[in-house]
Amino acid sequence: MSSLPYDLFCDEIIDRTDALRMAVRGADLGATVVTCPDWTLRDLAVHLGGAHRWVNEIVRTRAVEEVMDRQVPEFTPGGDDPAVLDAWLADGAAKTVEALRAAGPDQEVWSWAGEGKQNTGFWARRMAHETIVHQADAALTAKTGYEVAPELAADTIEEWLEIVAFAQAGGDSQAAELCGGGRSIHLHATDVPDAEWLIEFGEDAFTWRRTHEKATVALRGSLTDIMLVFNRRLAPDSNRVEVLGDAHLLDFWLERTTFG
Repeated sequence: MSSLPYDLFCDEIIDRTDALRMAVRGADLGATVVTCPDWTLRDLAVHLGGAHRWVNEIVRTRAVEEVMDRQVPEFTPGGDDPAVLDAWLADGAAKTVEALRAAGPDQEVWSWAGEGKQNTGFWARRMAHETIVHQADAALTAKTGYEVAPELAADTIEEWLEIVAFAQAGGDSQAAELCGGGRSIHLHATDVPDAEWLIEFGEDAFTWRRTHEKATVALRGSLTDIMLVFNRRLAPDSNRVEVLGDAHLLDFWLERTTFG
């Protein structure tokens, strides 16, 4: 679990949604999202806005069972007008954060994430990082600037590690292959002190910890770029990062963490 404040995650949902709206506003909504080529910019915005409204419904109703899309009011925007889409995005993020703040971080609600994460604290963090990553999709497609505060970039990496571990424990066929002793991945941010992780492949599962140690492969670069590579938003062969050692192992990891 994260040590970052609940209110920070709530703030980030609003701020990142606003940044995504700015990137999309005036852009070609039919443009292919460079990091998710099956989507257009409009598809990206509708996906994120729908996710916000889905979580709002879970939190607002204190749901203890999964909520279906058809149960979510205004799950999709009411028309193709870009101004309607923009207002729908802003309203969905605002309602989600309003519901999260009213509930507080410890309210029990349904989530897909298993024991210990059936609560609003999980959803505030999940939606903050969902929005952080999808804002990157919009920014990279629209060629606008993109920055993330170091503590949030680091927590995005750690949340993703938790999700991959959850998938592995749950029997996901791709994540199940992330094992086999004697191999490791080192993530090394060059611009933030102590922002380093060692991912070690055990016989049945992988583990990770914060440390500086030699590994089978190392990924070096700014913390934001490390986060983008780890979330498959920046190619590991980009000139913005450096891969040292067995690059195939890093590719192996990235190819098997495509769910979600």
